[in-house]
Amino acid sequence: MLDKIVNLALITALIVIMLGAWVRLTDAGLGCPDWPGCYGQILVPDEINDIDGFENFLEDRPFDEGAAWREMIHRYLASFLGLLSLLILYFSWKEKKSIKLGVILVTVILLQGMLGMLTVTWLLKPVIVMGHLLGGMTTLSILYLIKRQNAPREISNRNLVNLSWIALSAVALQLALGGWVSANYAAIACPDFPTCQNQWWPENLDFQEGFDAWHGIGIDYEGGILDNAARTAIHFTHRLGAIFVGLVLFLFGLRLRKRQETYLLGSTILAAVSLQISIGISVVVFGYPLNLAVIHNGMGALLLLTVVEAKRKITA
Repeated sequence: MLDKIVNLALITALIVIMLGAWVRLTDAGLGCPDWPGCYGQILVPDEINDIDGFENFLEDRPFDEGAAWREMIHRYLASFLGLLSLLILYFSWKEKKSIKLGVILVTVILLQGMLGMLTVTWLLKPVIVMGHLLGGMTTLSILYLIKRQNAPREISNRNLVNLSWIALSAVALQLALGGWVSANYAAIACPDFPTCQNQWWPENLDFQEGFDAWHGIGIDYEGGILDNAARTAIHFTHRLGAIFVGLVLFLFGLRLRKRQETYLLGSTILAAVSLQISIGISVVVFGYPLNLAVIHNGMGALLLLTVVEAKRKITA
């Protein structure tokens, strides 16, 4: 029973991550101005006449039923994932399996719920939005480790251990940068490729403003508040990060391919990072289509899992 629940939770977590990207990219993050309900109701109101007590909010942002439903579907699935996590913890205890990962999973899910609330109540504050994304990626990784906790470790190599930590840290940092790009609406700051604003190193880069994590409470961040120089700095940093992560993962994948027992895993990492880079380039070249942007987010999650699997297999 535990294995079936974990598999369902893994699929659900990946869907929640991609749905979260869809919500962000379609500006539906504030489709419901309150939490956990929507305009004080469990379901999205059918019409504006059913809304009471949100007059001040509606003066600045008209009621959008589509955006509200996108946000609430994301919340419903996230709540379902929370329920599955509790079941995983219960069956881990019942089947006398290690419950440490189950406890960590439930703890992360609770933190995710808090971040989800703050995402709305703090009006899409970028540091919260980015943290919420990383929390989702962490949840997915923990679920994968629960699924693979009894699988054998196949390599004992100190050098590969160190390289695996570098690879995992690099992917995590790049995911955070991707979340920062999205949260600050910086995706279109560099509309061309391989240059950025027709320059190899743009002149108008404001890193200090671009990576200022705190602009105060009560600011509506929908649409972004940064100027072009700050957004360009964010986007350009993400591109530089992609180069660094690509080099690290190509090196890691090639090292894994040298060993027969991890040849397939190394090949998978090489294929995954190549595909992710190709999707990222395509997002820019084709003018940031929604479907490709969402796929880019989901592929980032799958790339993370390939590195998590490699890290799991390697021991000192």
